Amino acid sequence: METKKVWFVTGASKGLGLALVKKLLQQNYRVVATSRNSQSLITEIGDASENFLPLEVNLADDKDVKSAIAKSVDYFGQVDVIVNNAGYGQIGTLEELSDKEARENFDINVFGTLNVIRNAMPHLRQQRSGHIFNISSIGGYSGNFPGWGIYCATKFAVAGLTESLAEEIKDFGVKATVVYPGYFRTDFLSKESVRTPENVIEEYETARNSEQAHLDEINGNQPNDPDKGAEAIIAISEVENPPVHFLLGSGTDEYLNNKIKLITDDAEKWSELTFSTVI
Repeated sequence: METKKVWFVTGASKGLGLALVKKLLQQNYRVVATSRNSQSLITEIGDASENFLPLEVNLADDKDVKSAIAKSVDYFGQVDVIVNNAGYGQIGTLEELSDKEARENFDINVFGTLNVIRNAMPHLRQQRSGHIFNISSIGGYSGNFPGWGIYCATKFAVAGLTESLAEEIKDFGVKATVVYPGYFRTDFLSKESVRTPENVIEEYETARNSEQAHLDEINGNQPNDPDKGAEAIIAISEVENPPVHFLLGSGTDEYLNNKIKLITDDAEKWSELTFSTVI
């Protein structure tokens, strides 16, 4: 019987990450799950077993991430599928957010992802196989969410680095996919999870309206089921030629089409200036 692949999933104590870990274990995959607090993983899923290893990891600490990958390989003998799911939402306009607030969001959402990639790739490269999923957001494809600029910037970065990663690692038989989830019914938008600006500038009325809509109206009413999202990611992992870009969830096609139209319209409108640079 074929030995099931080993998955390494960050941000696994809640939301899409937790749903994914539970689905994987139900399907007899072997899973390493990480969180800032390992007890939360044990409470939700259980103690370490022959198929499950919960780890407490600070993703912003490269040495801690390196140790976690090493523990995973020691425990299961290999890693096969990496899911960089950990991250958080930072609300606030670009003027409002302090340097510290902005950098902390990048530290987890971007540099945490890079730390995992950097330390997992030697193993994937050596075994000449593997798949890296980087969880972005529909806000990493379309940035027209007032008051979410820094968060969107982190998720755009995740999308951009995944495109490059896919080209860099394909010769080793390793795949890379950036996932753009839409609105899923998790606690991502809860007041306990999302961060708001420490120094609010009231003049940004549009941003405040967007913030309140997300926290008070959209939260709890998201149209997508995280269990079904997890099933879709597992399905993508099992195909021979997975996509580099994967839109996940109802409503994402609207953002796709709107952005394509916006860029195309601008390109056509300003084409004369665009090509005015020819010598």
